[in-house]
Amino acid sequence: MTNLSDLFHSGQMTDLLYTEKDLVTSLKDYIRAEENKLERVKRWADKLDSLSTSATQDPEGFLGHPVNAFKLMKRLNTEWGDLENLVLSDTTDGFISNLTIQRQHFPTDEDQTGAAKALLRLQDTYRLDANTISTGDLPGVKHKSQMTVEDCYELAKIAYSEADYYHTELWMAQALKQLDQGEVSTLDKVTILDYLSYAIYQQGEIPRALELTKRLLELDPEHQRAKGNLKYFEFQLEKQRKDKKKKYEMLCRGEGIKMTPRRQSRLFCRYYDNNHNPKYVLSPVKQQDEWDRPYIVRYIDIISDKEIETVKKLAKPRLRRATVHDPQTGKLTTAQYRVSKSAWLTGYEHPVIEIINQRIEDLTGLEMDTAEELQVANYGVGGQYEPHFDFGRKDEPDAFKELGTGNRIATWLFYMSDVAAGGATVFPDVGAAVWPQKGTAVFWYNLFANGEGDYSTRHAACPVLVGNKWVSNKWIHERGQEWRRPCGLTENE
Repeated sequence: MTNLSDLFHSGQMTDLLYTEKDLVTSLKDYIRAEENKLERVKRWADKLDSLSTSATQDPEGFLGHPVNAFKLMKRLNTEWGDLENLVLSDTTDGFISNLTIQRQHFPTDEDQTGAAKALLRLQDTYRLDANTISTGDLPGVKHKSQMTVEDCYELAKIAYSEADYYHTELWMAQALKQLDQGEVSTLDKVTILDYLSYAIYQQGEIPRALELTKRLLELDPEHQRAKGNLKYFEFQLEKQRKDKKKKYEMLCRGEGIKMTPRRQSRLFCRYYDNNHNPKYVLSPVKQQDEWDRPYIVRYIDIISDKEIETVKKLAKPRLRRATVHDPQTGKLTTAQYRVSKSAWLTGYEHPVIEIINQRIEDLTGLEMDTAEELQVANYGVGGQYEPHFDFGRKDEPDAFKELGTGNRIATWLFYMSDVAAGGATVFPDVGAAVWPQKGTAVFWYNLFANGEGDYSTRHAACPVLVGNKWVSNKWIHERGQEWRRPCGLTENE
């Protein structure tokens, strides 16, 4: 297949520019000839219009003049025939013949597709967003060229025809953005939303596809395909929800844990001093790997029974129904999916809390000044916290905004009791289960080093079947970690 670079290197691209310039000149000649012809016809019509208007006011008196009678005969016999020939005369010959000759050198559909794919390759290689390309704001350009809604749409359609739904989404979204910004176009939002919602569905993002379908139906309530898609997407979401719940419940029972013996063999336990931290050089702590992706570690004998009793004693008078962050408002609210009681403890109110906070800082190497206070939670029989993320996602712009410390970079979780049955911490998307063990703590990062959320960290606290579950956790935030955990450039760093 010919692509943009093939044409360019063969010199044909330059030739095509001159071909188009020649055709524009030819087109303008044709327009001038048509305008001249039309002007003559208009003059004839205006002359006849005024003549016939005055003549029909007194037909007999008008035709009583022999010259008028003669001229009427002449006009009808000769001049209207001449006008007919003028109207039928073809001014297109020069332009059409030129166009026909040049068309044999024109790019084909295959060439156009090749050029579109080349543009998409450049977009990926140089990480350019669609808006940068569409506005022509590329580095080093002299001749800025902007893309219209139609240009974006056609590029998206080429990607769509190749089942490239990633680029279909990018360019349909750009076309929609330009329409939303008020660009005048022959295309309408309904057509673009139809493609866009389907491309997003094909990438597995059903909630977004559903939202766009709803927007489409607001514009065109009788759109049959959208009405069908709405029902289908809602059915798929409900099915996903049930499947996830089933997986979560299986993990809580100790079933369906996805860890092959080979992966298991790569998990280790060790004595750990966090890069020779002075506090732990002579008495390192016991650390064991619980899971590899996401990387979850457990610290054993990390909080003493005496410290646990102090924490529980401080928390008990303040235990209230646990709250969660509402992603819409960014505020704390109670939710049915979290059944527990919790309290917040600050480092100022008791030396033990300060010691615990310092211990977390020493072992993780992360700054605690920007972390949230120590949260203590108590789960009775049936107490649970359904699958959730600790970090704020991109569709939750106000999450933790009031704290001003950025997103939750990591989670530290102390187990302050053994649980007779149930109460595991499970990660349904990866099939991991971590069981409560008094005096231990587990730790994981919620964000990659580049600041993007690690969606594999979605986790849940399984319902307590028998017994009483006490935990305390520290949510550590991004601000203050800039030198302690430097940014990475790729998502997997």
